[in-house]
Amino acid sequence: VQLQASGGGSVQAGGSLRLSCAASGRTFSSYVMGWFRQAPGKEREFVATIMRSGESTLFADSVKGRFTISRDNAKNTVYLQMNSLKPEDTAVYFCAATAASWDLMNVGRYLYWGQGTQVTVSS
Repeated sequence: VQLQASGGGSVQAGGSLRLSCAASGRTFSSYVMGWFRQAPGKEREFVATIMRSGESTLFADSVKGRFTISRDNAKNTVYLQMNSLKPEDTAVYFCAATAASWDLMNVGRYLYWGQGTQVTVSS
């Protein structure tokens, strides 16, 4: 599966952005989808994940209550709605897909990755 992330940009603290990740292929609904981010000089870290039918989601503590993840399997797209953005949310955001059903916060569980989209939050 090929992934294409979009929707990044520059916002002030407290603002919102919605990231989208479009997937190719007809097997999108068979994958668990995740969002990760990587700030300069830091390792890539887990942000959120959503199960195949959207029945369950998981968030990093740092974004819980501010970010939501959703998917539209008819459109082969997963979204990350980011509200109340903080300067520490500044990073390149990546979408990813995995066939696994456990250990979903682990970067290594994801086989397919999008190219990343930059999010910059200014104070």
